[in-house]
Formats: sequence, C-alpha cells, structure tokens
Amino acid sequence: MKDAAHKKIAEYLKGKTILVTGGTGSFGNRFIRTVLDNYEPKKVIIYSRDELKQYEMARRFEDDSRRLRFFIGDVRDRERLSLASRGVDVIIHAAALKQVPAAEYNPMECIKTNVMGAENVIECALENGIEKVVALSTDKAANPINLYGATKLCSDKLFTAANNLSGDRITRFAVVRYGNVSGSRGSVVPLFRKLREEGAEYIPITDTRMTRFWITLDQGVDFVLHALVRMHGGETFVPKIPSIRIADLARIIAPGIPVKEIGIRPGEKIHEIMCPRDDSGHIVEFDRFFIIKPSLTFFMVPDKVYLETGLGEKGRPVDEGFEYNSKDNPVYMTDEQLREVCEQS
Repeated sequence: MKDAAHKKIAEYLKGKTILVTGGTGSFGNRFIRTVLDNYEPKKVIIYSRDELKQYEMARRFEDDSRRLRFFIGDVRDRERLSLASRGVDVIIHAAALKQVPAAEYNPMECIKTNVMGAENVIECALENGIEKVVALSTDKAANPINLYGATKLCSDKLFTAANNLSGDRITRFAVVRYGNVSGSRGSVVPLFRKLREEGAEYIPITDTRMTRFWITLDQGVDFVLHALVRMHGGETFVPKIPSIRIADLARIIAPGIPVKEIGIRPGEKIHEIMCPRDDSGHIVEFDRFFIIKPSLTFFMVPDKVYLETGLGEKGRPVDEGFEYNSKDNPVYMTDEQLREVCEQS
C-alpha cells in the first residue's frame, strides 16, 4: 500500500504548483524539503510574514531555487493572499498563531489569524480555482478549553463547510488534525534539553499526570501528503499515533534531574482528545487513521463515500460513545522509542 500510495501522490503532485501558508515554520520547512526531494512539482510558493526566515530558508534551499518562490504576506491580508494564489493547484494551510498562553492574553490577534485568516484562504481558493486545500489543525481543537483550540475548531468548521460553497467549482477542502510534533519549535524537547545542559536543579512540569499524542515532523508531513490523495472533501483526518507521559519525556531527556510540578498553565489540559465522544456518530475507523465526517451533507459527496478513501482504503463506523484521547490511547511510546525520537529532534 505504501508504494502504491506514494506512486499516487507522485502522480498527483507532478507538475503542480503548491502554496504553503506559514511555509517558513517547522512543518513548512520539512514539507517543502520532502516534496522537492521526492516529487516533481512545478513550483512551491512559500507564503509567510518573516523576511529573515524567508532569507534563511532560501539559503538552505539554494539548490532548488528555480522551483521556489517566496511571498511576504499575512493570511490576514486577503488581497495579497489572492495574488499569491493565482495559478496555484494545491494549498497547504499551516499558518497559525499556536502558543496557548499567548492566545489567552492576545485573543483578538489569535482570532484574526486563525479564524479570519482561514476565511481568507477559503475565499482565495474558490476565487482562483484551487483544486485541493488541506488545512492543518490540532488536538486542541477537539473539545477546546483554550482560545487557541477554539479558534482552530472554528477554522476546521470553516474548511469542512467550505465544500458547500464550491458548487460546480473543482475546489475541495479537508483538514488534518494531529498532536504534539516532536521536532517543532514549540516542542518541550529543546526546553528540557536546554535545562539539562544548564545543570538545572529541576525540570518544570505542569502536572506529572499529563499525557500527549506524539508525532514526528516526518510522520506529520507524510500524513498530509496522503490526505491529498485520500480526500473527497469535508473530512477531518486523524492519525493513529502513540501517546507519551510528559514526566517520562523529562526522565529520558534529563535523567537524574528531579521534576517539579508548577501547575497548569492558562488554557492547558492534562490529557488531549483528537476524536471527541460527541462526534462518534461521524467517525470512521481505518487501519492507521480515523476520519471525522462532516456533520453537513454535501450534495456532491454522498455520505457513504467516506467509508472508502481515494486510495481505496476501506473503513468502518466506530461504536457509539467512542473517544480517542491521549490518556486511554492503547499505544504509548516505550523508553527506547522516546530516546530515538528525542535524538532525532
């Protein structure tokens, strides 16, 4: 299946122009590297706000400069985004304000980027005849208790509902939702490592019971690429990934240094959810992932279509009351797996 899937991804991306919003972030860097190394797109456009990050990225990707274009712009700026989207076939929407405490203290800024920015991406995609849009989400969008999660849930709803706006246009929208990314800038791995190297007296942990879903950057990129050829439109794709205990992560990274509970931060959960119990009537389980079907029925996509992906994978509805959360997840990373992931991060 893997070879067949990657062959289909290669066939789909060949000659395509791809726009990545927030393209200078951790995901964008790895996604673009993967696409340029393994596939044959016509062009990849990086759309982001930070000129320094674009300059540094251009230096790293110098050998592929003929296939790269850099647009300085913000997803809040609809006109600029529309200009960047002309002639584009695929949009990967990765731009977001993601820090939970920062969102709690700056709510309107988070809303402007994560909600209004999502609306701009949708409108520009429809206006410019984009074929497919995949928007990155987060486990914090499931039963959110913080503003960041609430804005991402709103964004997810906007993207899934946007399929109703397509009409006779070719544009289709889908969402990919996954947990903490081990190699990203927001990961606790570099923080714990820095404290170890500085000889800290303790490793701060908000709650020793805390669990999280864990995925590597490469796995996240691969899942998004598969979503491009799996999607019919309207799905929220959720990978089956392992959980970790944050206390175990601290023990692996900084052995011998005690942990100290410092209390839950504003908007933080002890455990995360990716498929809420209230959505169980819309969840389809596949061997390696779940799909949350849209609650709206699109006239162009019959409900039964979601039981089989564009790769021919067949799924089955879950039982009523099913929930996929980081605490009760049957798969936890072993110490050896944690060490390996931390070494690669």
